[in-house]
Amino acid sequence: MINLYEVNETNQMILSENLDVRTITMGISLLDCCDASVEACCDKIYAKITRLAGNLVATGEEISKELGVPIVNKRISVTPASLVGAACCKTPEDYVKIAKTLDAAAKATGVNFIGGFSALVAKAMTPSEELLIRAIPQALAETERVCSSVNIGSTRTGINMDAVRLMGQIVKETAEATASWDSGGCAKLVIFCNAPDDNPFMAGAFHGVTEGDAAIHVGVSGPGVVKAALTEVRGQSFEVLCETIKRTAFKITRVGQLVAQEASTRLGIPFGIVDLSLAPTPAVGDSVAEILEEIGLSSVGAPGTTAALALLNDQVKKGGVMASSYVGGLSGAFIPVSEDAGMIAAASAGRLSIEKLEAMTCVCSVGLDMIAIPGDTPASTISGIIADEAAIGMVNAKTTAVRLIPVIGKGVGETANFGGLLGYAPIIPVNPASCEDMIARTGRIPAPIHSFKN
Repeated sequence: MINLYEVNETNQMILSENLDVRTITMGISLLDCCDASVEACCDKIYAKITRLAGNLVATGEEISKELGVPIVNKRISVTPASLVGAACCKTPEDYVKIAKTLDAAAKATGVNFIGGFSALVAKAMTPSEELLIRAIPQALAETERVCSSVNIGSTRTGINMDAVRLMGQIVKETAEATASWDSGGCAKLVIFCNAPDDNPFMAGAFHGVTEGDAAIHVGVSGPGVVKAALTEVRGQSFEVLCETIKRTAFKITRVGQLVAQEASTRLGIPFGIVDLSLAPTPAVGDSVAEILEEIGLSSVGAPGTTAALALLNDQVKKGGVMASSYVGGLSGAFIPVSEDAGMIAAASAGRLSIEKLEAMTCVCSVGLDMIAIPGDTPASTISGIIADEAAIGMVNAKTTAVRLIPVIGKGVGETANFGGLLGYAPIIPVNPASCEDMIARTGRIPAPIHSFKN
């Protein structure tokens, strides 16, 4: 039974420690929207999204008001568009029409982002998937709310290096196509290894083919809550530290479970998962970096950072899984540089490099996220960074991702500003040594030996 102390504690988390439900995301299958005609396909897509998600925003706002829990974003994820458009899209421009339809549906329903302009090419690419990938720069330049993702590898299949090479080029083209706003189109493009089917967070959300016709997923976030709890046990043992994080994660996840069940009931859409990811924002007191510093680092990036992050990520998962039967998505700690005030400060001071961030991704929930790099970085170098990150995910059987922003016209030491939740970031240096000859090789990197489980 919930007691008065727990109610007051939750109120304190919301009022002073930035506890919120970061997103209610409705996943929608568009497989029944396939058609031989692009126009007919687009009509079906728009009709289905607006029919199912027409009340999503209003419902989220009602729940937020009634429960007193901030629900920051209401979003939609859809079936990877390369599957939906395979029968009708014969050119990249055809896929841009689908992207514009998704954008129109997002505006009509009032959500701030819609994910699923995506392709799953972990082993190889179909002609349709390649067309969608080549459409990404134009699609992100000509839409406002569409997010795109491409899965280029998995533990079971290895890494599709042809897709890795292509994605390096696409990131550069997207940066150039959106150069007027500091290449911000790249902030809506994620390259995955081992992408999950039920991730509610943007920009990597899509509604996987293993999902049903629709589902409600909730992403909860509370870095400030965890940080506040750790200030109460400063200097105590690792056992006390771990127990504090687990208990706090449990409480945060229960809030998400409650909101998810309410949204599912009111919208008549099955409940999918709760994603407990410590997702920071640029707001003061909402930083994963500050949690790591509270553990005992003078600054994120110091020796011990990877160990502290590993501890945090593991305890968050352990606490979260006890609070909900359906914890999914990514669920752990995010380290997006532009969206975390502590990360921004460390990167600006030169204490956080791409190499250190890569080491941290071995133990966190995502990967190299929201990192601004010089605009003249070669496409092959971007591909090399993608390959490195995918290798970490493939070998360790975990999700990894890359969201790099080569800011056209800017160099190291300058700042890129993406606005809103996307934040701002100092442009950090990239190793100038070339990997061009490696990236030019065709084919794929085979799956690791331990992937054979049958």
